[in-house]
Amino acid sequence: MKYTIVLLANATPQWMSLSRADRDQFVETELRAILEKFNSSCRVRLFDSDFTHATVSDFMIIETDDLMAFGYLMGYLRESKTFAAPFFTVRELVVGVDNNFRGSIDIGEVVAA
Repeated sequence: MKYTIVLLANATPQWMSLSRADRDQFVETELRAILEKFNSSCRVRLFDSDFTHATVSDFMIIETDDLMAFGYLMGYLRESKTFAAPFFTVRELVVGVDNNFRGSIDIGEVVAA
């Protein structure tokens, strides 16, 4: 089963107070290393939303069929400055399955006719 995870986050003042060069260096040396470690099991896309949303500055969309790998990915992010410094705080985490309403169950199996 393929899962899509939306992670809503906010940049902290600690992140925003870094120079752009320092932020770029962190992304290239630490964050990318974590994402690359899991690139065979988790497809991760990063988005910026602070210019269009009042309470969420950034979000990630993660696609995986391996929730254990996703759990380890989150563990690495928690242990890195991403969430430990914290550079970002997680506002919400939503896990879904594409079109799961289509034939995933047969109500006739549980309801007598």
